[in-house]
Amino acid sequence: MSATKLSVSEKQTLVEAARLARKNAYAPYSRYLVGAAVLDEHGRIHVGCNVENAAYPEGLCAEAGALSAMVLSGGRRARAVVVVGAGGTWVTPCGGCRQKLREFCDADTPILTANEQDLGPTYTLEQLLPASFGPEHLTKR
Repeated sequence: MSATKLSVSEKQTLVEAARLARKNAYAPYSRYLVGAAVLDEHGRIHVGCNVENAAYPEGLCAEAGALSAMVLSGGRRARAVVVVGAGGTWVTPCGGCRQKLREFCDADTPILTANEQDLGPTYTLEQLLPASFGPEHLTKR
């Protein structure tokens, strides 16, 4: 599958969904709020936010929450992902979330970054997780 080409309007809609999700994050320990939005193969948007836990690191990342929402509603492929954090630096998915995204994304799936005001760089999953391990490695013997 070739990379999803997102229109300016689609990018804005995804980023806004992730920004709104970020406002509901539960991060009393790190105080770092993150929101994520996933566009599935049906054109639906699913959101998630980080949810921390006193038994650190038993919390949930925003991307994992958005993927869970996608799967719950019947989606199986992420066509695009947005991650929104705070401040002037661009947050990308953590290592664990990169692996979770690998299960549902193609190598060229766009991963957009943003903060409260601006859209940041866009990466592909291949750029964030090169030479990755995936379902095709689990062949039956």
